[in-house]
Amino acid sequence: MLTGAPAQDQKVRLAFIGLGGRGRSHVDQAIYRNDVSITAICDIDPDAINRTKAMISKAGRPEPAVFGKTDEDFLNMLKRDDIDGVVIATPWEWHVPMSVATMKAGKYAGVEVSATVTLKESWDLIEASEKSGMPCMILENVCYRRDVMAVLNMIRQGLFGEMLYAHCGYQHDLRTVKFNGGMGKEGVEFGAKGYSEARWRTQHSVDRNGDLYPTHGLGPVAHWLDINRGNRFMYLTSTATKARSLHKFVVDKGGANHPNAKVNFKLGDIVTTVINCANGENIVIMHDTNSPRPYSLGFRAQGTQGIWMDDGKTIYIEGKSAKPHQWEPFKQYQDQYDHPIWKRHAQTAENAGHGGIDFFVIRAFIESVKRKVPPPIDVYDAAVWSAISPLSEESIAKGSKPIEIPDFTRGKWKTNKPIFALTDDY
Repeated sequence: MLTGAPAQDQKVRLAFIGLGGRGRSHVDQAIYRNDVSITAICDIDPDAINRTKAMISKAGRPEPAVFGKTDEDFLNMLKRDDIDGVVIATPWEWHVPMSVATMKAGKYAGVEVSATVTLKESWDLIEASEKSGMPCMILENVCYRRDVMAVLNMIRQGLFGEMLYAHCGYQHDLRTVKFNGGMGKEGVEFGAKGYSEARWRTQHSVDRNGDLYPTHGLGPVAHWLDINRGNRFMYLTSTATKARSLHKFVVDKGGANHPNAKVNFKLGDIVTTVINCANGENIVIMHDTNSPRPYSLGFRAQGTQGIWMDDGKTIYIEGKSAKPHQWEPFKQYQDQYDHPIWKRHAQTAENAGHGGIDFFVIRAFIESVKRKVPPPIDVYDAAVWSAISPLSEESIAKGSKPIEIPDFTRGKWKTNKPIFALTDDY
């Protein structure tokens, strides 16, 4: 249960489950905070354990307790009484079991994206949080991207007028991640023969057809539109193109006779989802991870007074832009409306991953644990953002039929107040 702030000299005691590249990036951010101690780490890969221990040792920190002898060894770790919060960066199918166990053990859960895979898992996550009284924060780092936070600041100050529409997505060529498991690595292996994410992530493209990774785009947009806090998602429709690019990649790199050339990939190359909101806004989400293209999350914010476009970094605000009907560069607006959180911590965040946003997301989790307060991105956000995946699958399977999006707050969205990034603390 949340019982108020700890003593000022008390350190936040963190444990980490999953120590691949993403997990180690969170460890790296925690190492250099004087108010954090790393008491335990867990991974079934001995190499990941050794790499993490070396990082902690190099920083002059005490060696943590180590777990990972079996898939379920994290449960033994959670029995410890020297853990306040747990950061979970494992394959997707482990997110909910580990988060639920963490909360039942009376500890804060910080879970990587996407938080859930199935609709039932979203409800399981909420039930565990409500029954235990412990929070679960989805560690969606893009919510802290500097430009989308400046746009959030502008929206809250009314520069876009009344919001009407948002566009977002995950458009990222992951073919070398899905095969062999590393950017730039050559090869067409996945599963047991793959490395890192290719061991597990590619299988989702074999088995599923929907928006498999919605939260990078949807998280920031949800804050723009006050989702779960005065507004909510009502229903969605999804459609998918044919699946071609992963098969082509295998043939191009491994030859037509490679065993993986016979794999039937279910995931359409481009998945488009449209969400209708209670307050009348529409959101378009794109999922495009299998085709050759530059990276883009495709953000667009549009209201009755103006529009911002991520691709091209352009903006137009009626009555404020220099010339009617003409785009202008976003940079001057970025500088003028830079969010207070970034103004305060930009220098500290310089060396953090993904342009500094990794610093902010793990900081928000740590500050929530330290203060014993709800996190700024909560279990209801985790549930509904992640639920877009299975709901989009259902819509596509039913011929792009509209699918209702559950109200995971059970009506509390009508009275909940926005909390994300309303102070420059977290």
